[in-house]
Amino acid sequence: MTEQVLRCEGAVFGIDHVPLLRDVTLEVQRGELVYLIGRTGTGKSTLLKTLYGELPLLGGKVEVAGISLSGLRRSDIPRLRRNLGIVFQDFQLLFDRTIEENLSFVLKATGWKKQGLMKRRIGEVLRQVGLEAHRGKYPYQLSGGEQQRVAIARALLNQPPLILADEPTGNLDPVTSEEVMAALTQCVKDQIGVMIVTHDYPLIRKFPGKIYEIEGGRMKARHSENFL
Repeated sequence: MTEQVLRCEGAVFGIDHVPLLRDVTLEVQRGELVYLIGRTGTGKSTLLKTLYGELPLLGGKVEVAGISLSGLRRSDIPRLRRNLGIVFQDFQLLFDRTIEENLSFVLKATGWKKQGLMKRRIGEVLRQVGLEAHRGKYPYQLSGGEQQRVAIARALLNQPPLILADEPTGNLDPVTSEEVMAALTQCVKDQIGVMIVTHDYPLIRKFPGKIYEIEGGRMKARHSENFL
């Protein structure tokens, strides 16, 4: 039986109480790849920021990994983010720390205390993205694609049921973009739900999934054959 990791019913998303998206209804299951497309400024990133607690939900019902966003309190946000993996376009790595130290920082911030367990978990996620040999390097010693794969490893640390990726290939060349997408689709095979905001239609064709498009303040499902 599939497990729902994201559910929106009649949801309203916006900034400073000004709605950008209304009546959003969608679902993401474990092991499902979902794309969110649309022109710049239509509210795609606003939707993601609301899902990870940076912006408040303006209306409707949203559940993320079993956590309701209606009336979400500031004290609930750490628990919400422990149940999510987040991948940004600009990687957001700490450049004065090694890859291992970057990942250790996240584990400590989310309540891990035992060094041995942390070291083991860091090794596991770096193996998943093919970068275990680079754990002692600094981000500036890695290519852009390798840095983004580190960001995916970071997103996997707490074994989240859902990963949100905001333009994860936006700064990368086509070959490197495919490497990053291969890492994300491996997460799907590992029964993690993955939602990706992207403008990269060739990647959608190569790595097909469910597609939602935002246009005119509304979201609608798109047929994947339009991208073939």
